[in-house]
Amino acid sequence: MITSSAWKDKKYAVLGLARSGRATVEALLAAGAEVLVWDDRIEAREPFAGRCAIGDPLEADLTGFAGVVVSPGVPLNTHPIKPHADGYGVPVIGDIELFAQARSELPPHKVVGITGTNGKSTTTALVHHILKAAGVPTTMGGNIGLPILEQEPLPEGGVYVLELSSYQIDLTFSLACDVAILLNITPDHLDRYDGFDAYAASKSRLFAMQGRGQHSIARFTDARSLGQFAEGSIASILEDVFQHRGIAPDEQNGWKSLAGSHNRENAAAAIEACDILGIPIDQIREGLRTYPGLPHRMERVAEIGGVAYVNDSKGTNTAASAPALAAFENIHWIVGGLAKEPGLGECEAELSHVKAAYTIGRSGDEFARLLEKRVSIKRSVTLEQALFDASNAAVSGDTVLLSPACASFDQYRDFEARGDHFRELVEALK
Repeated sequence: MITSSAWKDKKYAVLGLARSGRATVEALLAAGAEVLVWDDRIEAREPFAGRCAIGDPLEADLTGFAGVVVSPGVPLNTHPIKPHADGYGVPVIGDIELFAQARSELPPHKVVGITGTNGKSTTTALVHHILKAAGVPTTMGGNIGLPILEQEPLPEGGVYVLELSSYQIDLTFSLACDVAILLNITPDHLDRYDGFDAYAASKSRLFAMQGRGQHSIARFTDARSLGQFAEGSIASILEDVFQHRGIAPDEQNGWKSLAGSHNRENAAAAIEACDILGIPIDQIREGLRTYPGLPHRMERVAEIGGVAYVNDSKGTNTAASAPALAAFENIHWIVGGLAKEPGLGECEAELSHVKAAYTIGRSGDEFARLLEKRVSIKRSVTLEQALFDASNAAVSGDTVLLSPACASFDQYRDFEARGDHFRELVEALK
């Protein structure tokens, strides 16, 4: 567990006791802090009975508190905890900010922070994989893997690789990453922000927190529009990485889990980050070749009768699904769910790859309307029916692709549950 003597004898409130909230409470208690905890679920509060105070911080006098730690899922723009804490002059923070505060007591290390609308998880896992394969002590945290405070400190020379959503950055104020990566910015989560510019500004704060001599990596267009690199930081441009590092474009053909133009960008970010960290280019190449990929991200589930079945449930907006459409031909596209934006967005440019579409979920009818007269349409409504319809229509050489371009919450707990169900349904076809 990661702790800090800076928390000793200070008072904190923790709102939300899912996994990262529980890890935060345990780390604060281990450091000798006084903790007030709350979750609307009685069963989530029970493990802390007798160990710390239990009560809703919205009803508490927060005078003298060092911070209110909330889950990234708490919408700061609408939840009353932010104005309540502001009234006492108490910062609302997340577990990543506590990690930043604890860094000075950890063995000498580096931190790579990765954000962007799409590609964060793949790039985080890829950087971690390359470092691990090269023998560097490393771990993943943030929006992927175990909560960072729950993990054991790395030995000297270790690298913490953090996937950071805009929500996590909003709750962080002192995380100066040795290498900060902004992959891309496209409209997403706009219900939490006052427009796209505010969302982009949230992402770019990852750079603003850096100091002199630290490294930032971004696309040229994003870097130019943001203009928020820290003074004295060292900027790298994603578009230049392959040429500058001597990587030939056709080498991507040997990276079996990194197909598609979007993964070229993810790989470029990982190559640049690992080069900055001193990993020899031959070891970087080996890491790219052996990277196994992540579940729910263009995950090849099976090939049955010459038909490939691909689980890209992580495609939760049109910008995330477009690269999957671009990566395959003769696609039977399962699309729909809880739409995050109107229209087809970046998917529109890839419709030549789509042989037929099978619409599901709350936005199914709207996708059917948008796609009719452009591709063959079937209003399947459920994932089960969509897979049945697609598998009956597909022939050898085709790809059945679940890449819904939508959130899952109308029919599933999360995108993982949706992808797991797809995988189970495909297995049943064998």
